[in-house]
Amino acid sequence: MRAFGSSSYLLSDARLEVRLVYTGFLLLALVGMATVALFQVTAIGPGPAQIAAYFRGGVRHGAMTFEKTFRELVELTHFHAFVMGLVYLVMAHLMVATSASEAVKRAMIILALAGLVGDIVGVWLIRYVSGGFA
Repeated sequence: MRAFGSSSYLLSDARLEVRLVYTGFLLLALVGMATVALFQVTAIGPGPAQIAAYFRGGVRHGAMTFEKTFRELVELTHFHAFVMGLVYLVMAHLMVATSASEAVKRAMIILALAGLVGDIVGVWLIRYVSGGFA
């Protein structure tokens, strides 16, 4: 962690073992993101109407579904907040250690955080405010 504190630390200068660890993490993160995308498309649906019906209840795949309960949303939020928070922490540190410009680094870090907050808050907005948030 001390190495990340140095403003001159770059991943390209890291030892081979460190780069292998980061590469392994990135590959596993890619598998995780691909499987969540597959879940989204197959279990929830690719479009806003299907996403809204998943959280608010309605007709999905020709069958009636019920809205997600408060408890189900709390469980989803709990899991995503912890897991995605850790993934974000690692990915943001890796982004800081790249040779990208400071503006690109800041933009990526802010956009990723905004996306994660949107993912966590979005399900609550869909369920309790409007399906339009899907």
